[in-house]
Amino acid sequence: MSTRQTDLTPRIDLLAEPGTGAVRERRPVYVDLLPPCNHACPAGENIQAWLALVRAGRHREAWLTLLADNPLPGIHGRVCYHPCEDFCNRTQADSAVSIHAVERFLGDRAVAEGWGPAQAAAPSGRRVLVVGAGPAGLSAAYHLARLGHTVEIHEAEALPGGMLRFGIPAYRLPRAVLTREVARLEALGVTFVFNHRVRDVLAEQAAGGFDAVFLAIGAGVAKHVELPARDAARVLDAVTMLHGIGAGEQPVLGRRVVIYGGGNTAMDAARTARRLGAEDTLIIYRRDRAHMPARTFEIDEALEEGVRVKWLTTIQQVVGPELRVEQMELDADGRPRPTGRLERLAADAVVLALGQETDSAFLQQVSGLEFCADGTLKVTATLMTGHAGIFAGGDMVAEERSVTVATGHGKRAARHIDAYLRGHPPPAPPKHPLASFAGLHLPIYTDAERREQPQLPPAERAGEFTEVVAGLAETQARYEAQRCFSCGNCFECDQCYAACPEQAIEKLGPGRRYRFLYARCTGCAVCFEACPCHAIEMLPEGAAR
Repeated sequence: MSTRQTDLTPRIDLLAEPGTGAVRERRPVYVDLLPPCNHACPAGENIQAWLALVRAGRHREAWLTLLADNPLPGIHGRVCYHPCEDFCNRTQADSAVSIHAVERFLGDRAVAEGWGPAQAAAPSGRRVLVVGAGPAGLSAAYHLARLGHTVEIHEAEALPGGMLRFGIPAYRLPRAVLTREVARLEALGVTFVFNHRVRDVLAEQAAGGFDAVFLAIGAGVAKHVELPARDAARVLDAVTMLHGIGAGEQPVLGRRVVIYGGGNTAMDAARTARRLGAEDTLIIYRRDRAHMPARTFEIDEALEEGVRVKWLTTIQQVVGPELRVEQMELDADGRPRPTGRLERLAADAVVLALGQETDSAFLQQVSGLEFCADGTLKVTATLMTGHAGIFAGGDMVAEERSVTVATGHGKRAARHIDAYLRGHPPPAPPKHPLASFAGLHLPIYTDAERREQPQLPPAERAGEFTEVVAGLAETQARYEAQRCFSCGNCFECDQCYAACPEQAIEKLGPGRRYRFLYARCTGCAVCFEACPCHAIEMLPEGAAR
């Protein structure tokens, strides 16, 4: 079930005698391989383990297993782009397990049942300052508190969440879900200090007696582009617009709104504009759909809601209530180049969605810190900066930007900060080899298409920020968990036990798996061929495991 070694892992019977038939040339051994879903998860979740627990109906255990790696399952089940599903071996049989939907089910079930998190370790006497209450900061604070440290989060806004609250619209992430999951940190003793923008990190560290600092300020500053005569019409950036809405503002955009950009933020801005009353919402993007960075499902949902996209187009100038745009074409390398063909479009507002940057200027005074050209902070493999005791993660470091990557950074940083404070070497958990689809033996599996989550009909979304995608019922979540192939890890299906012609396999009882009785084993490999999940390998006789 789990990719982590435990005392339940079967042992090889090293005292057994050689095989009973001709001289045995190979012998079977039980192995644990790394499932591709676990490997692909930026938060480092033990996905296969909690799916197995859901399959067994042990929901609270599944939730606690999930919570050991990710304190925000209800959030991630809604907003994560689930790369785990992209790498799920089941995609090569029919379709991926709906991992994110089962994760959401557990997050919502925990709220409905009033489950509390596992207790924290004994107090360490150490204090850690976290700067920023976005996903990286929240994750780091949670894991540090679980490890026994006293944690204080300093946040510039009046409420926690960072881009979870001020960037992701409520139709994707209801604010009640965010509030409930953040409350889990407060229950562990994490202290929040709101409306407090950190301007001198070292001074704050000294004043609060903090032994370490984790910087998680995100990338909340919009990139801009110079548009001639841009003041002739209302021009604003998507980050500011979405932030204002997250803070309770209701901007007036007009009837015709143009969004300039092609990422996920552009999709959020366009869909939000529709909900604010825009009758004609047009996305202008300089390349074609194949090169659009937004996620496919984000584009599809925007189109469903009536958002239009004008491909291979760029804005040249704003002239009064009109835009002057130029048609583009792609060269052999997929890069856009101008054609000289111009067109005029009417617009009441132009929303720029051209990317985001981190505002790290206040850190320039800290000795030892190094910055990339885009303002992101350089860190080591332990997420420590060049200044001892100051760590950083999330969108402010040079890595892929997503909620789940930031959450994974928070967990990694917490474990490295803990090692730093205790004087231990950096943790380096061993990794098992990856379990491939080619190594599975799947005859016992049948086609079972995944259960899709219900969605609010497009006609009912206009003017409303009601959540669009619904969750799975318990029976559906369990069905999805049962679709997991348990790649690379024994789930006690008894196939090897039943297939062995020599009765050379002993059952050790529920949760303890099996062991080989090598005095009876002939090395025929029937068990290896019968194992559906590649939890058995054949080794040359005498080879070290």
